[in-house]
Amino acid sequence: MPLVTEITKEIRGRDIDTGLPRNIEISSKQIEEAMEKPINEIIEAIINTLSVTPPELSSDIMQNGIYIAGGGALIRNIDSLITKKTGIKTFIADAPLDCVAIGAGKTLENFEKMRKILINRKNTL
Repeated sequence: MPLVTEITKEIRGRDIDTGLPRNIEISSKQIEEAMEKPINEIIEAIINTLSVTPPELSSDIMQNGIYIAGGGALIRNIDSLITKKTGIKTFIADAPLDCVAIGAGKTLENFEKMRKILINRKNTL
């Protein structure tokens, strides 16, 4: 989603043509344009997943919302955009960069309790 105020930042990198270090100024608008397609693909994936989600799980999602974890959660206003596109309130998880690892650790700590959930009929651990 567009920012209220345009942000610019000087960045440094290697010029592809010359191979030499170079500083350039980049704007939030340029970043927005570069990220538009991948973010739209993420939103399409969310919508497609919701369309095949069982009703009992869908009602929980509608009531409790969507929680975003991982690096994507750091994209400015991604929660607002997902809410706007899906109609479902969306939240950023606490410590989004850590929550997947923390959840995996908790699962391992409670493996016996989680066994029925983790092991499906086709695969065994």
